Amino acid sequence: PMHTQNQSLLTALAACVAACEHCATACLQEPNVKMMVRCIALDRDCADICALTARFVARGSDHAAHLLRECAEICRACGDECEQHAAHMAHCRECAEACRRCEEACNAGVMA
Repeated sequence: PMHTQNQSLLTALAACVAACEHCATACLQEPNVKMMVRCIALDRDCADICALTARFVARGSDHAAHLLRECAEICRACGDECEQHAAHMAHCRECAEACRRCEEACNAGVMA
């Protein structure tokens, strides 16, 4: 069944939503918020595209493949940004890891 083959993809998408939301909130509490503006913006975009993509995948939409490609691209961008702060901020490191896993899962989902 489609549900089981997509389970790991849905798990990766949900984990990325959670990591991005957590990262954005934590970034807003950093002493130099100005430095985190791009990270926060990408966190928000990434959380939203991952949540939407999960819904399209879960419902078996004909448009899921298109969203998966876009999602992979935004996960890559968010991961790249978070990695720049990963040495100093655990929330960015964890977010970058979730973004990388989700990017891979989305790319695999497009191929499936």
